[in-house]
Amino acid sequence: MTMNERKTIDLEQGWEFMQKGITKLKNILEGLPEPQFSSEDYMMLYTTIYNMCTQKPPHDYSQQLYDKYREAFEEYITSTVLPSLREKHDEFMLRELVKRWANHKVMVRWLSRFFHYLDRYFIARRSLPPLNDVGLTCFRDLVYQELNGKVRDAVISLVDQEREGEQIDRALLKNVLDIFVEIGMGQMDCYENDFEAAMLEDTAAYYSRKASNWILEDSCPDYMLKAEECLKREKDRVAHYLHSSSEPKLLEKVQHELLSVYANQLLEKEHSGCHALLRDDKRDDLSRMFRLFSKIPKGLDPVSSIFKQHVTAEGTTLVKQAEDAASNKKAEKKDVVGLQEQVFVRKVIELHDKYLQYVTNSFQNHTLFHKVVKLLAYISDKDLFAEFYRKKLARRLLFDKSANDDHERSILTKLKQQCGGQFTSKMEGMVTDLTLARENQTSFEEYLNANPNANQGIDLTVTVLTTGFWPSYKSFDLNLPAEMVRCVEVFKEFYQTKTKHRKLTWIYSLGTCNLVGKFDPKTVELVVTTYQAAALLLFNSADKLSYPEIMAQLNLTDDDVVRLLHSLSCAKYKILIKEPNTKTISPTDHFEFNSKFTDKMRRIKIPLPPVDEKKKVIEDVDKDRRYAIDASIVRIMKSRKVLGHQQLVMECVEQLGRMFKPDFKAIKKRIEDLITRDYLERDKDNPNLYKYLA
Repeated sequence: MTMNERKTIDLEQGWEFMQKGITKLKNILEGLPEPQFSSEDYMMLYTTIYNMCTQKPPHDYSQQLYDKYREAFEEYITSTVLPSLREKHDEFMLRELVKRWANHKVMVRWLSRFFHYLDRYFIARRSLPPLNDVGLTCFRDLVYQELNGKVRDAVISLVDQEREGEQIDRALLKNVLDIFVEIGMGQMDCYENDFEAAMLEDTAAYYSRKASNWILEDSCPDYMLKAEECLKREKDRVAHYLHSSSEPKLLEKVQHELLSVYANQLLEKEHSGCHALLRDDKRDDLSRMFRLFSKIPKGLDPVSSIFKQHVTAEGTTLVKQAEDAASNKKAEKKDVVGLQEQVFVRKVIELHDKYLQYVTNSFQNHTLFHKVVKLLAYISDKDLFAEFYRKKLARRLLFDKSANDDHERSILTKLKQQCGGQFTSKMEGMVTDLTLARENQTSFEEYLNANPNANQGIDLTVTVLTTGFWPSYKSFDLNLPAEMVRCVEVFKEFYQTKTKHRKLTWIYSLGTCNLVGKFDPKTVELVVTTYQAAALLLFNSADKLSYPEIMAQLNLTDDDVVRLLHSLSCAKYKILIKEPNTKTISPTDHFEFNSKFTDKMRRIKIPLPPVDEKKKVIEDVDKDRRYAIDASIVRIMKSRKVLGHQQLVMECVEQLGRMFKPDFKAIKKRIEDLITRDYLERDKDNPNLYKYLA
């Protein structure tokens, strides 16, 4: 039979055949004994729809089949699904709903396959809703619209049971809430309007009841523990069965009821509020307070206000104690007062450190470098501080003790903000110098690789620094061992290729050296300073040397020779044996190489005690201060021409106050000096009046 001779199927006959297939599907869904669809069954059903839709008018039944597709769902829902749901309640009704929804989706999937031809042509041409949407809409209009209120109440009831500690079927809740999401067909309206809004309202009411009891019964730490636990559990609820979009709204409700409403009452509880926690050093509770209150709008304002009051009160108490102690000690000796001052400074720093720890640890404020900057605001002699800081920074950079360059730059930026660019320009230059020195070292290594004859078989690292930026260091003409001399010459040759206009001054006192010590028990690598290395290498060519011989061969001062020989013969690691065996070095001592030396480590560092530079730093700063006072006086007099002594001193103090507090006697001394050098002169009639000499 050809295509044209195909027998026309009328609507009634065709639908009767389709009805059998739909009934078979319903039976399968209801769990009745029914064989599954074979591929022949499926093809017969699909072909029937295809034939009924492709017959010539008036036998093209596309529209009628589209309507009957919807009616098949409506009939099944009305006759079977709704009655089974109406007879059940609470959790049983929820289980039935989940089952019915799953079945419905299977039914939609199968029927839309049978009627697939409609989707491809008829629906596409007429811009009608696709078969899948029609099937889901039937469930929404007939089942969901009738039952969503009951379902919502049943779910919320189960959530509240869980909040009270009962075990519930979380998987069931997840499946039910998925229906609210899926029924929206891509939109969240059903979930948000029909479930979420009521759930949030119930949550607020639930926690409002809880909080009103807890605030009366519990201490502040206990209340916060409960609040934190509640927030954790609500987050857990979202993870297990609520939609993820509910999390911020849900937590906001809980935070509002537990924290915002009772914030002041909680923080000001008499024996356990914020003041008490600070007083009793309850860091964990303060951390919890920060975590909780940082989540609510302006929640940290009252916490920070109480923290400020507390710290101010503690600081004021310290100052008062110091004032009382000072007034009691006035009649006593100066050194007692000095000791009192030291105790006060130490206590202030301890107080500062303690509360800075609160800020960094309990209050999660990662102000790693603020400590020095904040304290700096209270230091009057900033120039002295700067010089000490520069010395320490130099040691950190040169001996690789710094955490990293970024940390150093960060703290310099903060110092710059506090004290101006002039304060930090040298220090910034030091950090930059180190970066350039690394690049320079890389170039030197490339030079050695390109000139194999220049390579002496000793690894040499040279750090080239700019004199103006760094503290001044003593540069002695140390007699270097021959091995080192050649290395230095090679570097000089390399440096000449880069620039011919710079002079290199070698600071051997800052150098370090790795030596291999061949001792009888075993070989040990020694990490020493260049001075120590030069001294040890003398023993390669002599078994025994006297103090004067070592001093002459090294060409160092007495102090330096004593320091380095002490470090090698009297300290922890006795690389040299000293005669006589005493704890001090004297010019009559003799030294020899200790071949029996051993250590459990294969590599040891032999420290050289540092020279106490405090006195020198203070002298250098005093010298710089003299220049600063001179410059300030000349600046003031140049603009004023004539000025009285008192006014000149006051203006000078004001100008220099940002860096240090000049002593009135020092200013008077500098004025006298400037008069002798013909910068100023005294008025003949009034000795307290100064004139500027151009």
